[in-house]
Amino acid sequence: VQLQASGGGLVQAGGSLRLSCTASGRPFSGATMGWFRQIPGKRREFAAAISWSGSTTYYADSVKGRFTISRDSAKNTPLQMNSLKPEDTAVYYCALASTRVVPTNSGPYNYWGQGTQVTVSS
Repeated sequence: VQLQASGGGLVQAGGSLRLSCTASGRPFSGATMGWFRQIPGKRREFAAAISWSGSTTYYADSVKGRFTISRDSAKNTPLQMNSLKPEDTAVYYCALASTRVVPTNSGPYNYWGQGTQVTVSS
């Protein structure tokens, strides 16, 4: 299983970015997908997660109403980020958990992408 995150970049506050997470490898039936972010020197924190069917989503309070996670195919899980703030600056990671439960902590996620940098200027 390999996850490839992309779409990061530099954007001004109030702008938008769309991150992509493409999975390759064995079939992922029943897997949950999540997005996390990490600032250097700080712990990786949960941002958003979505169930295999797409019917269940969870968001961190800090991104609720501004970020939207979705599944546009069996192997692509984009994260639409609107109204970006300087405090959203971080490396963003997508991850896969081999469970139908939708976890909001990093422990159950057993596959991780390489990360993509998002920088929001004020």
